Amino acid sequence: MRQLSLLDVFRDTAWERRMGGVGSDVGGAFRVKSCIDGGDLRIIASNGAGWDHVSVSRANRCPNWPEMEQVKRLFFRDDETAMQLHVPPVDHINCHDFCLHLWRPHGVEIPRPPAFMVGPSSGRAA
Repeated sequence: MRQLSLLDVFRDTAWERRMGGVGSDVGGAFRVKSCIDGGDLRIIASNGAGWDHVSVSRANRCPNWPEMEQVKRLFFRDDETAMQLHVPPVDHINCHDFCLHLWRPHGVEIPRPPAFMVGPSSGRAA
């Protein structure tokens, strides 16, 4: 995860104070304009307990793929893989109907399928 202080231009200090403090490089609250419609993406980011975590919410709908990609590119370095998890129903926790999450474990490379299983790469015949 990027140093969160590099994203201070997006920091929502009023929201952070309502949550009980002011953010740091370990965590904080942010507000980013959607690349789709300019609406607010409300973001909480944290870095601790072995995980980078970014939650992304909208007021009236879940963030879509381009918005999640926008947030991933903003909060994580280009060489980092982040993931969304779809856990078994028994383990599902939902505190906000319109919130999605990005996760990255510390010290472990997230496994990815071989590229050929995903689709043809540019320059390779379909």
